Amino acid sequence: MKRLFSVLLAISAIISLTACHGSRKTAAFEVPENFDTQKNYEITFWAKNDTNVTQTRIYEKAISDFEDLYPNITVNLRLYTDYGRIYNDVITNISTGTTPNVCITYPDHIATYKTGQNVVVPLDDLFDDEKYGLGGSELKFDSPTKDEIIPQFLGECFLDGQHYALPFMRSTEACYINKTLVEKLGYEIPEKLTWDFVWEVSEAAMKKNPDGTFAVNGQKVMIPFIYKSTDNMMIQMLKQKGAGYSTDAGKIEIFNDTAKELLETIAVHAGTGAFSTFQISSYPGNFLNAGQCVFAIDSTAGATWMGSDAPLSDIHEGNIVDFETEVTVIPQFDPDHPQMISQGPSVCLFNKDDPQEVLASWLFLQFLLTNDVQIAYSQTEGYVPVTSKAQDSDVYRDYLSRCGEDDDLHYDIKIKAAKLLLDHTGDTFVTPVFNGSASLRSAAGQMIENVAKSVRRHETVDDQYFTKLKGDITSLYRLDSVSADLSGRENLGELPVTAKLLLGALCSAWVLIGACFMSQRLKKRRKGK
Repeated sequence: MKRLFSVLLAISAIISLTACHGSRKTAAFEVPENFDTQKNYEITFWAKNDTNVTQTRIYEKAISDFEDLYPNITVNLRLYTDYGRIYNDVITNISTGTTPNVCITYPDHIATYKTGQNVVVPLDDLFDDEKYGLGGSELKFDSPTKDEIIPQFLGECFLDGQHYALPFMRSTEACYINKTLVEKLGYEIPEKLTWDFVWEVSEAAMKKNPDGTFAVNGQKVMIPFIYKSTDNMMIQMLKQKGAGYSTDAGKIEIFNDTAKELLETIAVHAGTGAFSTFQISSYPGNFLNAGQCVFAIDSTAGATWMGSDAPLSDIHEGNIVDFETEVTVIPQFDPDHPQMISQGPSVCLFNKDDPQEVLASWLFLQFLLTNDVQIAYSQTEGYVPVTSKAQDSDVYRDYLSRCGEDDDLHYDIKIKAAKLLLDHTGDTFVTPVFNGSASLRSAAGQMIENVAKSVRRHETVDDQYFTKLKGDITSLYRLDSVSADLSGRENLGELPVTAKLLLGALCSAWVLIGACFMSQRLKKRRKGK
């Protein structure tokens, strides 16, 4: 019996360590004492650009400069045009053990990557390493220290008690306004933009002439208000209203009364044609530049596509109209306490069998935060550097001061968009990150898309409609599989095989103990007879 109890105790201890199969805290990476410069390393870097040749050249120059400093490290660049494709390829390659070494991605995606065993490297020990950490003594370049990374941006990379990425660039959303049309409608843009103002002006812009053209622009096309990312639209509206989206533990809160009220308002304006989305109508900048849109909301990183003189405008030059563009914070419900989302790519590091290869990759990842790379990349679009070291540099300050000097490097809309984020970094927020948060983000936008499409098809949007919408969205994005139970813990799904086997062993042990106990009792009874 004593032996059986010992076995039972051992099995219970193993189960307690093995059966908890949720979002795991990855084992710390043990930093090598020295980097081996005598061995050659070949690492892969997966990055994203929007067919922007300038960005590609910045990546290539960064790699060339880095390889000059570390001739034993070769960096192979693989470019993608979409973050979603990077995400899908990483997920596919995790199962085959062929992930890249360094990857530009988003924290929502990293939360899914790290459900695998030691897939993504936690960076905290690397941050603090005296030789090769941030600002380390053995680095061959001027790396920023941890304190020189903007705290709000670094905080976005903190998952499950550890940092799993470094921020690369940051942006937020801005409202690009055709000021000329607003004033033609008899309005003045307020110092602080509100949702009521945007809806009112948008409806006013729908007035038509007797010949069917729109009175405000004399054209046959007018979509006063177009939103690029409806994901962000719903998330920011809920945040501004103080309504639920999700908890840090992953509990889904998006199906609430406030969300329903917001969708009802959106349905009204989508029904009149005053509001549309990128998925329904196409890119808002194209309509803005053609004088067919009054309010276009897009990322500050999209500023180079906005305005009469936009260097990256996608429409024919003959369709561009001349107008004055205003760049403002997105509409607010409480303009005295603005809430705007912080977004932009981060860079993560994947684990490999050779710690020296991981260290080589870490050196390159850090190099992406040096001033030359940060400032050059931020100048391509309305991004801002993620370090105070770059933001406070003479080079970057000179760049900002030359706003409007030309319509390329110093394009005024682009620099105004960057300044908007610099002035409002403290007003930005991020959404909780967990395995499944990327699906929830998509679901938030899909609710708006579905409602906007439904009213265009003259469907009735009522309580019955919203009940069905909840079911459709939950099923489409499998929110029931990532939702939390009443205790606020994430639904972790089915137990792994190892845990099932151990639980089976535990049950067998109890059965064996019971059998032994009954056997001893029977022996005593026989002796008693």
